[in-house]
Amino acid sequence: MKLPVGEEATRLKGWWPAHRFLVLRRLSQAFFLGLFLLGPWLGLWWVAGTLAGSRTFGVLPLTDPLVLAQSLVAGHWPELTALIGALIVLAAYALIGGRVYCSWVCPINPVTDAAHWLHETLGLQKGWQPKRHTRLWLLAMVLIVSALTGTIAWEVVNPITMLHRGLVFGMGFAWALVALVFLFDLLVSRRGWCGHLCPVGAFYGLLGTYSLLRVSAPRRAACDDCMDCFAVCPENHVIAPALRGKDGETPLILSPDCTNCGRCVDVCSVNVFEFTHRFDQHVEALPPPERSGTTAA
Repeated sequence: MKLPVGEEATRLKGWWPAHRFLVLRRLSQAFFLGLFLLGPWLGLWWVAGTLAGSRTFGVLPLTDPLVLAQSLVAGHWPELTALIGALIVLAAYALIGGRVYCSWVCPINPVTDAAHWLHETLGLQKGWQPKRHTRLWLLAMVLIVSALTGTIAWEVVNPITMLHRGLVFGMGFAWALVALVFLFDLLVSRRGWCGHLCPVGAFYGLLGTYSLLRVSAPRRAACDDCMDCFAVCPENHVIAPALRGKDGETPLILSPDCTNCGRCVDVCSVNVFEFTHRFDQHVEALPPPERSGTTAA
């Protein structure tokens, strides 16, 4: 009988090894969100601003590179601190993986994960699935609209920014926007927002195309075809090339769509996956089977 997704890993590895990256992601998301809320809620202005643009301890500037790109095409040359902040963020995510932002920082991720969990729990149909490159077209549209209007257009409706502002100033319309994202993923398109539409995810995916941090399947020969990794992966099309690769083909997940969430590492009961770097191409072979019986003298 097929066990629930992740159950076999929990039985064989223990609860923490089968959930560690999920728990660490939630702690990471709460940590980054909490840093921004310390000021308006408790008067501790360690970080002032939002994920679109901030200053840490009054010294370190950080700027969302997509916000900078919109500003530039809109005809607004930013201040030097904004340029420096964008370069810092660009370098960081180009190094560790662009869509790490989506799974480890973005506060909308828990909302869409909750929608997916409820979708699966209720046994709802897959729903409408737009093409994955739709988010690239939406990213291009964001830049075009910014250029035509002379504004940072996406920030007007960006659910991430709206959630931040809502938590600081009172939710109001922000609740409605976040609820729409949740309902879209629940009732219209399974994993539709992050996986198919979000232009922020598209941007960070492009940014992390050649990043160092990667998930690899070096022990793919041990795969028992339980399919749990495909079930939990928010971008499950990225797994097959690494997991099903032939001899001599890379075990690395190189698709920029991978969010490095680590759930495939968690739920694999035979430990096929691990985090590594893009230059680690090693593949482990299965140990030879033990012979039964004895050899005649």
